[in-house]
Amino acid sequence: MRGGRRIRGRPRAVVSDEIRATVIDHVVNHGLSMREAGQRVQPNLQRSTVASIVRVFRQTNRTQRLPHTGGRGRMLTDVQETAIVDMVIRNNGIKLTEIRDTVLADNITFANIHSVSITTISRVLKKHQVRMKQLYTVPFERNSEHVKQLRNQYVQRVMEIEGRQTPHIFIFVDEAGFNLAKTRRRGRNVIGKRATVDVPGQRGANITMCAAISTDGLLLHKPLIGPYNTERLLAFLHDLYGRVVLGEERDAERRNPPTFIIV
Repeated sequence: MRGGRRIRGRPRAVVSDEIRATVIDHVVNHGLSMREAGQRVQPNLQRSTVASIVRVFRQTNRTQRLPHTGGRGRMLTDVQETAIVDMVIRNNGIKLTEIRDTVLADNITFANIHSVSITTISRVLKKHQVRMKQLYTVPFERNSEHVKQLRNQYVQRVMEIEGRQTPHIFIFVDEAGFNLAKTRRRGRNVIGKRATVDVPGQRGANITMCAAISTDGLLLHKPLIGPYNTERLLAFLHDLYGRVVLGEERDAERRNPPTFIIV
């Protein structure tokens, strides 16, 4: 230490295995001094470096450098890192804390992991080129083959009813939920692939509107706090039936009153 500043020494020389063998040959087999042996190799080595090489050879009969060791070893194997990446691929909106909880709860793939930090998980995802991205809402369930078949059956049923000669009026009943809470807008996925998240039919229990309309206009609508369960839906249909019956009584003077069909 001089004047409060640390003076660095010369950097430690990294000697290859070939140069180490040459130095040992000069000293042990040819009887050169350590200084002379250090001056004959390229680059020139200090006497202390040559002495250290010769001392290790005489004590352990080793001429090769030891592999680099030290520090903590790998916590996660390649299979475990791949399992973490698969979690993100299956659910692009998953959080780091959720990944950590899943890892700690898994006693099969992560049986040897009893504690893992969020920083380690983030480093694993970065290693496998998984980055934070904008989430795009994609209605996977709505576009499935099963839902398409149900839509086709619905259209065929309506067309069969329309083909009947008896007069009828369709009453369309449907409910929709409105989630006022904020949703996650950013997620992760592999570089080159868009981060997506599934859009469920009902994402929360905030406000639900159930309404019935026909060709004559709106018949009944009821907003409620929370989802429409069986009891609430039956109460809505009971009130709708009362509206329809009153309408039929007003149309009793008609020669052929229409039949109301709820779809």
